[in-house]
Amino acid sequence: MPLGVAVITGLLAGLHASTWGMYKDAPHEGFTWRTYFRSTVVATILAPILARVFGMPFDGPGDLVVLFGATYAFERATAEIYKTFIRVEDQSKYFIPMQLSVFGKPVESYGMRLLVGAGYVAVLLAVIAVVSWIDETRTTPMPLIPTLFIASAFGWISAFGGAWKDAPLEGFQTLKFFRSPAMAMGFAFLTTLLTDRLLFVTLCAIGYTIATTESYKTFFRLHVPRGKFQGKPVLYPEILSWRQRFVPLYVSIWLVVVTAWVWGIIDRA
Repeated sequence: MPLGVAVITGLLAGLHASTWGMYKDAPHEGFTWRTYFRSTVVATILAPILARVFGMPFDGPGDLVVLFGATYAFERATAEIYKTFIRVEDQSKYFIPMQLSVFGKPVESYGMRLLVGAGYVAVLLAVIAVVSWIDETRTTPMPLIPTLFIASAFGWISAFGGAWKDAPLEGFQTLKFFRSPAMAMGFAFLTTLLTDRLLFVTLCAIGYTIATTESYKTFFRLHVPRGKFQGKPVLYPEILSWRQRFVPLYVSIWLVVVTAWVWGIIDRA
């Protein structure tokens, strides 16, 4: 895949994540361009690296959809690992702690957080390694049902991680728990219409699950406070109207992705 194409794809993925993150957090935390562009910069750097490391092709618009989803998955994983295990921040401003916590109480030992974080990263890399090994060793196309179950792996990791963090304070919600694995299977199926690589299907499954879930929670449930700020005051109410100017950018990126996805499916038909 050409470097310029990968960079632009990463830029779009990063702007997408930056926008919903700002839209939900800025009324509580304030807005800075540095914070807004953080995900954009990370995704723009990640996309060409992923394209090169995983040997991603460029034969049509469907390949851009795949790179977008894979970049989204890695950018979100990077952000969550940083916030959960590495960043040192006052957690009193949150209803649900963003740092590693046990039964809703943040783990104070930095060394312990790093140790658990290293284990978490090892699990993620192990899933990638196993899926890559399956890709490299299989000699026939994988049946659809096993593909969907394998590709939902990160959805299950997300479900357990979310329950660990949220349930002690919000209570366990069965539908919420199974949402990520179910959506990951759905997006895995849609991605199989674009690529035969199981690794790409697995990464896109969780990448698009996160993008869709956050879009729904951000723009279609405005009356529901974001979990981590539940019960916390809106310190910057002027941003509630100012943030609307970012909506056209967000919608435009979704339109590009959906159009490329449909185009890619038609190309492979």
